[in-house]
Amino acid sequence: MYKKKANPFYLSKAWKVKRQEILERDHYECQWCAKEGRVTTDKEAILEVDHIKELDDYPELALEDDNLRTLCKDCHNKRHNRFGFKKKANKWAYDERW
Repeated sequence: MYKKKANPFYLSKAWKVKRQEILERDHYECQWCAKEGRVTTDKEAILEVDHIKELDDYPELALEDDNLRTLCKDCHNKRHNRFGFKKKANKWAYDERW
């Protein structure tokens, strides 16, 4: 599987400061989960700051508050169609029980 190299922007001081501001603004809570009535905070999940309009396509919006939101890792992966490993099938599921 090809893994894309990280953008050096994410190592910049400006991004680290802005990321912290967005996490604080969103009260360390996933915004997608909140819309569905679930509370997902940094205590339950890894939180990431998402660019609504992609950084590669809109670099001028990289640090704009209106283009950033907090998402949990699961929601962020769904948003970018990044899915992890499939759950292994239970090899005993169809075995006879006694």
